[in-house]
Amino acid sequence: MNPSYGIIAWLIIGALVGWIGSKIMGTDKAMGSFGNILVGIVGGFIGGFIMRTFAGDHPGHNGLFASMLVALLGSCALIGTVKLVERHQ
Repeated sequence: MNPSYGIIAWLIIGALVGWIGSKIMGTDKAMGSFGNILVGIVGGFIGGFIMRTFAGDHPGHNGLFASMLVALLGSCALIGTVKLVERHQ
């Protein structure tokens, strides 16, 4: 996510993206509001890392919608990884 949005916007966008990601991955009921916010924010960092590494993308080039899609990609990747680790324990 673009750093110029501010911390409140990060929390709101993180909550929204985390909730959408948990709906897609089928974990919404188990995560709760705080979990959705955390997954959305961490997913934003993961998605940004993935896009920078594999697509050469720079966060300053993205608008709000593109930032949300990148955060959603990261959120789904994070939830999928957690589900995979939990399944193998």
